[in-house]
Amino acid sequence: MGEMKHLKTIEQRLLWLSHWMVHHANHVRPRADGIKTGGHQASSASIVSIMTALYFRALRPEDRVAVKPHASPVFHAMQYLMGNQTREALEAFRGFGGAQSYPSRTKDTDDVDFSTGSVGLGVAITAFASLVQDYIRAKAWGAEAPSGRMVALLGDAELDEGNVYECLQEGWKNDLRNCWWIIDYNRQSLDGIVREGLFERVEKIFDAFGWDVVRIKHGALQRAAFGEPGGDRLRQWIDSCPNQEYAALTYQGGAVWRRRLLDDLGDQGEVSALIERRSDSELAALMENLGGNCVETMAEVFASVDHDRPTCFLAYTIKGWGTPIAGHKDNHGGLMTKDQMAEWQAHMGVPEGAEWDPFATVDDPDALRAFLRGVPFFAEGPRRFRDARIEVPAIARDAGRETSTQAAFGKMLDALARGDSPLAARIFTTSPDVTGTTGLGPWVNRRKLFARTERADAFIEHRIPSTAKWEFTPAGQHIELGIGEMNLMLLLGAAGLSHSLFGKRLIPVGTVYDPFVGRGLDALNHACYQDARFLLVGTPSGVTLAPEGGAHQSVGTPLIGMSQDGLAAFEPAFADELTVILEWAFDYLQRDGEGRPDERTWLRDETGGSVYLRLSTNPIEQPGPRADDAFRQGAIDGAYWLRAPGPNCEIVIAYQGAVAPEAIRAAGMIAEGRRDIGVLAVTSADRLNAGWTAAQRARARGEDTAEAHVERLMRTLPPHCRIITVIDGHPGTLSWLGSVHGHQTLPLGVEHFGQTGTIADLYAHHGIDATAIVQRAESLTKGRRLPAAPVAGGRA
Repeated sequence: MGEMKHLKTIEQRLLWLSHWMVHHANHVRPRADGIKTGGHQASSASIVSIMTALYFRALRPEDRVAVKPHASPVFHAMQYLMGNQTREALEAFRGFGGAQSYPSRTKDTDDVDFSTGSVGLGVAITAFASLVQDYIRAKAWGAEAPSGRMVALLGDAELDEGNVYECLQEGWKNDLRNCWWIIDYNRQSLDGIVREGLFERVEKIFDAFGWDVVRIKHGALQRAAFGEPGGDRLRQWIDSCPNQEYAALTYQGGAVWRRRLLDDLGDQGEVSALIERRSDSELAALMENLGGNCVETMAEVFASVDHDRPTCFLAYTIKGWGTPIAGHKDNHGGLMTKDQMAEWQAHMGVPEGAEWDPFATVDDPDALRAFLRGVPFFAEGPRRFRDARIEVPAIARDAGRETSTQAAFGKMLDALARGDSPLAARIFTTSPDVTGTTGLGPWVNRRKLFARTERADAFIEHRIPSTAKWEFTPAGQHIELGIGEMNLMLLLGAAGLSHSLFGKRLIPVGTVYDPFVGRGLDALNHACYQDARFLLVGTPSGVTLAPEGGAHQSVGTPLIGMSQDGLAAFEPAFADELTVILEWAFDYLQRDGEGRPDERTWLRDETGGSVYLRLSTNPIEQPGPRADDAFRQGAIDGAYWLRAPGPNCEIVIAYQGAVAPEAIRAAGMIAEGRRDIGVLAVTSADRLNAGWTAAQRARARGEDTAEAHVERLMRTLPPHCRIITVIDGHPGTLSWLGSVHGHQTLPLGVEHFGQTGTIADLYAHHGIDATAIVQRAESLTKGRRLPAAPVAGGRA
């Protein structure tokens, strides 16, 4: 009873603090722009009892939680109560530098496990984190890693997100365990009331994928009332009342509840007596005492689970529970008015001037403080782990005279698989059903697939020849996913946080067909926002994948690579470039430093991040051995001179990726009539551009000597020099190069969907072959008006 009293006190404290935080941001704090700040008071109220029971009774330090985005105020209030968050941050909620609108690992100062915000993604990542936890603990080097439950707190409307169901199937295939999803079933979304009977579908779906489903509909008050004479009829009425009706009656309060119940149930006997024994406020409290709004009930339910099977808790709640806006269908984005807040403050017993006091209204603060000190989840303080950086060995370069970057990548991983380096032991690979066709086959054959229990390959047992040796074992280092790019990005995100979540570093490598990077883009952004560390390999790419047609040819992915924060994007043309970049990338994934940008590039390489490689299936002739520092450093920094321009250079051809042979051939053709032609090999438009803009910002701050790598590369070009850029992707990727020093620039690339054909057909069609480059160069240098660009595959 004493524990339950403390939990109820905490619940009410969190309810008040979360709502005051939002009210302060909207109605007290000065607003310079006059725009509503928001904050989701009603969504916080519906889940406050669940979060109280979960954090202050059920969880242990090794557990990890993804908090539903709209419960951010409750999370911050909870951390404030525990001394892990400052009042200043709460006063600045949703303001610059304040507590974030949605829980953020990277922007919040309190102990966020998983960033949430794009609904559905925080839910699914918990399942993949559980798989990663099992993966780590199955290894000799990870057997002592902590083992906890991965918990998602979600609103019922998040179940509309398709990635949730993709994740369920993947969890079933990989024997998911130690995962809880707790649904705040308040039956209200942003635009309306959830459809009747949804819970039945939810239960069937989870049951189909092997989850236990626990429905929590009635709180302790309701269950007690059901035991009174006439209580069975009250229960029947509650269970059959439509969602909209229940919400509307809740908003109207006890007197309206009384009239409605007496009209529907009143028999001047047992049921009437049950109702009449309660005042209006007591009756309202009874009818609003659904299971998810009862901290006692939620604590009991959580404590009753004594197994590791995945479990879905369907907790019925009232949106806005305990506040004047409870049940109103507009309350999702609504706020209590100043008058409503003043009345509610009096109702909650919070003295004026004590709004931010964590222990205001608490009868015995010392007793509560003693209870809080003993809460297991918070007992060990912040739960962020670290793991040492792993040395990166030299990677053997593919020695073939003609190869593609995709084939070279596969051979490099195979070479690592043959060795016994610490790095190879920590590489974790995954792919959405394209393992063999993206170059991972040799790696998987040597390092095997992961499963918690051994599963033999029937083809091997029957001695049937196959290039794929699909053996499943706890020692395996590859997780094979179904065709779901969102799942790929979520798994990479979970694995890329392993050093922080579980104290054991993984080097996650995920491969996907490059045109389908966009299908997982929301989850990719989510992973980068969390500062997860992984290597994403998009291959094959561009219209170079000529026979597959427009549906399998990527156009905009180079721009995705440039625009995605936390992701360094590369598109090497040659195997030796890829070798240098891959060695650098494996180290870059592990960096976590601070400090000023490197004055050589003006990039913050100390902080590290994730890496995206855009590779090709087009085998091209390789250059001879190149080991000079300018080449190696240039490949990492983003560009180097493949053919240095002379003092009177008229044309520079700058290319990125698989079109290298076309650019080189075009330069040779132009050089027959003109001297000093330059060829700039761009390996990363992303890093070139980022360094350039960073250097400009530095100069604006008064650092006059700041000079980016791309500025140094191009500063010797004479003013009359023209630049032609070419890429098997959107021309905007390189079109900015002329702005560095004011040179006229003509960008060539792909702007429309392609069609099937040979590489030569499509390069000519899109105007990125050697002939087109030469023609455009001649147009530029002769000063003629440029001809209209051809319309490829559709309207311009």
